[in-house]
Amino acid sequence: MGKKQNASADKKAASEKKGATGKNAQKDEDASSSSKGKALKTATAVNVRHILCEKHSKATEALQKIQEGQRFDKVAQEYSEDKAKFGGSLGWMVRGSMVGAFQDAAFALTPSTVDKPILSPLVKTNFGYHIILVEGRR
Repeated sequence: MGKKQNASADKKAASEKKGATGKNAQKDEDASSSSKGKALKTATAVNVRHILCEKHSKATEALQKIQEGQRFDKVAQEYSEDKAKFGGSLGWMVRGSMVGAFQDAAFALTPSTVDKPILSPLVKTNFGYHIILVEGRR
């Protein structure tokens, strides 16, 4: 029992620390996901729309409507609870102008349209729950 077991326990603990936690985990996920299919070019701004709901249940309902084929902008008018109520458009947003989780989701999305959207899963911020759609990148 002695030094040999302690050394292997230390190695195991060190490897668990390096596992899928913290900032490095996100980098690892980004690297592996970008190697599959088409990688998105690095962008400094995105043309973004969103639907913001304070309650998770309302956001889930809005997401379901879009998945059933309703247009993103129409669902945004009905469900969104912020100033971007008119179709959910926030316009062009640059890195650093959005809250962390929202920005991460927005810059990870492939551009799409309101009638054939590629959406984020629900994104929780201090404002509520967001459904995000990116129309352009630059």
